[in-house]
Amino acid sequence: MGERDDDGREAALQEEIEQLKAALESRAVIDQAIGVVVAHGRLPSRQAREVLIEVSQHTNTKLREVATHLVQWPMCAWLPPEIRTALDAALQRRTSRDRTEEPPPASSS
Repeated sequence: MGERDDDGREAALQEEIEQLKAALESRAVIDQAIGVVVAHGRLPSRQAREVLIEVSQHTNTKLREVATHLVQWPMCAWLPPEIRTALDAALQRRTSRDRTEEPPPASSS
């Protein structure tokens, strides 16, 4: 019976290792996609992450999948239309919000 327990534990550990590897790969792609949004939208990384999440939610697409498309975008010059539309809208909302939060320029009288 001890051998079966060991086999089960080993299988569980092997599965956990595979899940951790997949999580690390997803994280790397998401971080790269944040970099693409930073460069394209000229945003700080925190806001770029928020944009990425927003695009994922508005397109009902897994974050990892949105990230993969964004990372490939500079190389293939194509984004799925729904992702491109959601990205443009999210970036527009950010820039509109930033403009309304900026204090008015000081008058030079």
